Amino acid sequence: MNTAAPIRTVRDINKFKDFYISKKRNPRNYLLIVLGLNTALRISDILALRWNDVCEIRDRIIRKHLQLDEKKTSKHSVVLLNPQVKNALLIYIRSLGGWRSIHAGAYIFKSQKGNGPIGRVQAWRIISLAAKSCRIEGTISPHSLRKTFGYRAWKEGISPELIMNIFQHSSFEITRRYLGICQDDRDSVFKKIQL
Repeated sequence: MNTAAPIRTVRDINKFKDFYISKKRNPRNYLLIVLGLNTALRISDILALRWNDVCEIRDRIIRKHLQLDEKKTSKHSVVLLNPQVKNALLIYIRSLGGWRSIHAGAYIFKSQKGNGPIGRVQAWRIISLAAKSCRIEGTISPHSLRKTFGYRAWKEGISPELIMNIFQHSSFEITRRYLGICQDDRDSVFKKIQL
């Protein structure tokens, strides 16, 4: 079994993220990727989101924070919805016909085959197509979105302890594996530290 890899470069992240806006227009799929990259949530938690989790529909505003109990761990999580996520939500809402077209209890990523959300396999297809089309190397899967968040946070200097807290991991060893540190990352440290 191949382990999901993070997308390592900002250039590749931007190509990947924008695939469903610039190459194969699909605002729903764009939102799926943007949410995954910016919230560090597992795909099961993203697919379970309903409109009332992220919006005050009557007031036509997007919430500042998303609050949920994570499916895998049952731990409560509060996630800031940053401007990237808010913009992707607005693009998707407009594509659906505006605020009047969405219903509070409906799944954001509603399946075309019933009232439930799209499945994990469909999410994998969406992400895999974007990664292959953008020629991104490595095993890119829905879990790569979460790992990319952690990898970029680490590269930006966020402490591994804080990343561990965001991921709600029980040990630093799990977080270390998530970060996907490779030899190039190790080499860059030796190049920077010249005492």
